[in-house]
Amino acid sequence: MGSNSRRNILYLMTDQQRVDSLGCYGNMVCKTPALDSLAAEGTRFDQCYTPTAICTPARATLLTGLLPFRHALVANYERNVAYREELDPSCVPFSHYLLEAGYKVGLIGKWHVGKEKGPDEYGFEGVHYQGWGNPVKHPDYLAYLAERNLPPFKLRNEVRGTFPNGQPGNLLAGLLEQPLEATFEYYLAERTIERLRQYADNYHRKGQPFYLACHWFGPHLPYLIPENYYNMYDPALVKLPPSVGETFAGKPAVQKNYSAHWTFDSFSLDDWRKIIALSWGYVTLIDEQVGRIIQVARELDLLDNTAVMFSVDHGAFVGAHRLEDKGPAMYDDIYHIPFILRLPEDTKGRVDDNFVMLTDFMPTFLDLAGVERPENIDGESVLPLAQGDTPDGWRLEVIAEFHGHHFPYAQRMIRTRRYKLVVNPGDLNELYDLETDPNELLNQYEHPELLKVRQELMTRLYETLKARGDNFYHWMTTMYDIGAKIYDTSLSQFDSK
Repeated sequence: MGSNSRRNILYLMTDQQRVDSLGCYGNMVCKTPALDSLAAEGTRFDQCYTPTAICTPARATLLTGLLPFRHALVANYERNVAYREELDPSCVPFSHYLLEAGYKVGLIGKWHVGKEKGPDEYGFEGVHYQGWGNPVKHPDYLAYLAERNLPPFKLRNEVRGTFPNGQPGNLLAGLLEQPLEATFEYYLAERTIERLRQYADNYHRKGQPFYLACHWFGPHLPYLIPENYYNMYDPALVKLPPSVGETFAGKPAVQKNYSAHWTFDSFSLDDWRKIIALSWGYVTLIDEQVGRIIQVARELDLLDNTAVMFSVDHGAFVGAHRLEDKGPAMYDDIYHIPFILRLPEDTKGRVDDNFVMLTDFMPTFLDLAGVERPENIDGESVLPLAQGDTPDGWRLEVIAEFHGHHFPYAQRMIRTRRYKLVVNPGDLNELYDLETDPNELLNQYEHPELLKVRQELMTRLYETLKARGDNFYHWMTTMYDIGAKIYDTSLSQFDSK
């Protein structure tokens, strides 16, 4: 055992995964024994949210502890519409602080924080896999297949709908003609285990602590999985989400357009049951890789000194609200995320229902390493929560932001225990009573009985954005009842006040 008392950190991350795809969060069909076991030993956070439901901005927040409007990397570069493509050098990653504290720092798998700068530019040991999806032509993956005499990527049974213009839709799923050991998911676990063995040896010999992350590209669509996973779950066992009854009445028009873009109506509801079953097959495949990594950590005598974390960057629709992927709709399907933390001293699972956010991960990593939290970041360490203590002044609401995907589209959201308000400057605003309408089907923004609630939430959102310096608040100053105007809204030198 290493002499250093600072904790190692093993962070396991998936991409675009629903909370309700996990057994420990209530799924009775999809098998996730590795993550269920982690939750049974650690803390399952039931109210964790991403500050924005899109890969690059969320991952930049994870890296820096800054809200998206602050780090300004607000769009995936592949769909970028004139936004910046790399983080500003003034944004300090958590890896910088861990390296200064003497940690080994490694990252295996999906990066997607910038277009050209990879993890090595931020001090992580690891290969830069560019792009949003499994890079099945990457030289290191091809070398892995060749070394083991495994077959290359090959697909059949492609699942596609039809775009509004009549062209074939995006690939949603397919049957992968490879054995499990050849999948990109298994390969990433193998590379993580190799690095884990190196770091463990170094830790046991020298006492040098480490941070090691494995970021899978799935279960983000398309759900491309070998045959036994493709047929693992009977579609008849799939209960469709109630929000497939979405009519888009009283909703922003962009949601109905996005449903058409994701070709929802190209498929029958039975087709959607199969698509959901395929997504679960993908979830189980990755859960098995999580289990392999944790088992090796156990065999390497690391778990008494290592914090193990699991989370995702954002959620997924997978048919909910007649949508797929993510996008310009601030439903819990894509903003509510799973988060599990097992501390070395944990023996029995607990559930925490405080509002936590992806912004809290960076200060949590630093807290685990005994590093003081920088003053200029937006999150707080969740270690007190995982130890059963809620600090005074802990957040009572979630505030989230969106800047666009495929096209610029600004949104801000405030979510309390019961209500959610979404401000859409280009369209209708939304207000949901999550107690009476947990599936967010009825937009009650114009309902007179909720006028007071609407005004309270609008004012709280406005005051928070203004205090943060999120200039979205300028739109709210002139358009909504948030009190007397307290500044020159033209931002000129002409106003006598």
